[in-house]
Amino acid sequence: MMALLRRVAMIGVLALWSLPLCWMVLASLRPESALYDATATASTGFNWDHYGALFAERRFWQPVVTSIVVASTTTLLALLVAVPCAYAMARLHFRFKRALMAAVLAISTFPQVSIVPSLFLILRSLGLIDTIPGLVLPYLTFAMPLAVWLMTGFFRQLPADLEEAARLDGASRLRAALEVAVPLAAPAIATTAILTFLYAWNEFLFALSFTVSPNRQTVPVAIVLLQGRYQVPWGQILAAAVVASVPVAVVVLTFQRRIVKGLTTGAVKG
Repeated sequence: MMALLRRVAMIGVLALWSLPLCWMVLASLRPESALYDATATASTGFNWDHYGALFAERRFWQPVVTSIVVASTTTLLALLVAVPCAYAMARLHFRFKRALMAAVLAISTFPQVSIVPSLFLILRSLGLIDTIPGLVLPYLTFAMPLAVWLMTGFFRQLPADLEEAARLDGASRLRAALEVAVPLAAPAIATTAILTFLYAWNEFLFALSFTVSPNRQTVPVAIVLLQGRYQVPWGQILAAAVVASVPVAVVVLTFQRRIVKGLTTGAVKG
């Protein structure tokens, strides 16, 4: 009986969660007039006009490409730094390690809005406003602490005996790390990459503050700045929201088990 109640409760929660998403998809396929007419029914029909206008007139493919490039670059650079840093945190013994881990976590919880003015001045002095590097560098300030924290937890779960055996066979610590620890941590690296990519894909404040031209806007900024001549183009906004949600939904549904494992394992002890 309890199992049945739990299943019914889960179905109810899933229905409540999916209802707005289903409405968004259906509304993006309705004519613009039907969105403002509460008495309109499904007899008005469905079409792809909003999606056609979004890509043909609004050139929405540009923000999509920019978001893919920025998110992918941020993920790659964050992993290149986070993996060796996390391995050092998990395996090496040195003073102030707990304080350093606390500082890494504190950076990830720092409010973004408080550093936007200073970051803007720095990026402007470097000529990086409205550029891809001008987005990737600020993203790394918050993506790397998350990646380091998660990867440290994974490396601490790996048995050190395997690396010690490799070192007894003549391998250096670096070789043991590269040929033993890193391959074993491949699922953890994939999980961290997914979470980092999702953060960079959904980030809005930095993208809004450090971009000017439409060809450098990311997807969240492009959606917010969609405007009509006489009214808000809600149909195109809903279509853009669907386009922006599809990659995220596919990634989360495909790798949900790894994401949950990454979040729970990331709660490491010093």
